[in-house]
Amino acid sequence: MNVVRTPPRPLDVTAVFPQLAPLARTATRLHPRRGAPSAHDSSIGGPLLWPADDPWPHCDAPHEGGDHALAELRLRQRIRASEAMHPDGDPHVPQYTPEEQAVLDRLNSDETWHDSTWLEGPVALLPLAQLYVRDIPLLRPPAQAGADLLQVLWCPFDHPPEKYMPRTVLVWRSAAAVTEILTSPPEPPLVVEEYVPEPCVLAPEQVTEYPSPMELSRELREQIGDWSIWQAADAGVDSSYAPYPDSFYGSHLSVAPGWKVGGWPMWGYTDPAPRPCPACDTPMDPLLSIDTFEWDSSNRSWIPYEDQAAASSTDPRYRDLMQPTAIQIGSGHKQQIYFCPAAPEHPHIELMQ
Repeated sequence: MNVVRTPPRPLDVTAVFPQLAPLARTATRLHPRRGAPSAHDSSIGGPLLWPADDPWPHCDAPHEGGDHALAELRLRQRIRASEAMHPDGDPHVPQYTPEEQAVLDRLNSDETWHDSTWLEGPVALLPLAQLYVRDIPLLRPPAQAGADLLQVLWCPFDHPPEKYMPRTVLVWRSAAAVTEILTSPPEPPLVVEEYVPEPCVLAPEQVTEYPSPMELSRELREQIGDWSIWQAADAGVDSSYAPYPDSFYGSHLSVAPGWKVGGWPMWGYTDPAPRPCPACDTPMDPLLSIDTFEWDSSNRSWIPYEDQAAASSTDPRYRDLMQPTAIQIGSGHKQQIYFCPAAPEHPHIELMQ
């Protein structure tokens, strides 16, 4: 059952521009919420249903520079989780143990970097996402028997010169075939802090999207940018958008922000470009959008019903609703993963937007 969390769009854009109707696509907004997912849950940053006898993937590319110790960041995550459970604290119990306070002091200081010699040899990947087809029916598994679970791992470092974002590995498997779970997978000693996701449970919701303005034909793009057409349709669009109605379309009627599966990709960091499969040249489809923010000041109409009151608060704790995973791509961008619809087992590609 699709639980409605996203408010309806301000208007039916296909009533104003019928040419958009055949371009509609369904996307699944994941709505990550900080929590304690298990290996049997769809999650961001949670444990994976990984067979005990399967090798754990590593990255053997060069990794320059030092950063944060993962053990310290994990401890801070546990502290945050405890604070979330008891936001008002307990006057009879110290807020932090001496160990916790020492780690927090260190992470809040200028001395958080570690020597890069900690990174000798291949780097164990971190779990990024686990998505069960039962929760996200839009997923299209490869033809292997019983594949119903997608696991996404990544190397928590930038990988120049090709890209300044983590490298990802996609693993499809049958959940029923996993009889003994790996409970203590290897972890890298050092990481880039912005690439360590907070454990999040998911609340998947299907929404309808239309192409980014940059992917529309020139003729349709010009029509969407013509304020007189919106006026003639009596669409009720705020007159403040009169100088740039295409921005209203792009922010509120086309592509949903936040973590999602499928749908249309967002563009802006670069122009749209062909995305052929490296193995067979088939045009690739969006698989997963890894977004820094679930929304921002330009697209607040996408804020879920249950977050709207808190989103207007100045309390810094409510920032977690806008950035629940704590992931940051670049200066606040998205990392997009594309797959081959003809053969999902073919190599995927990644773009930053």
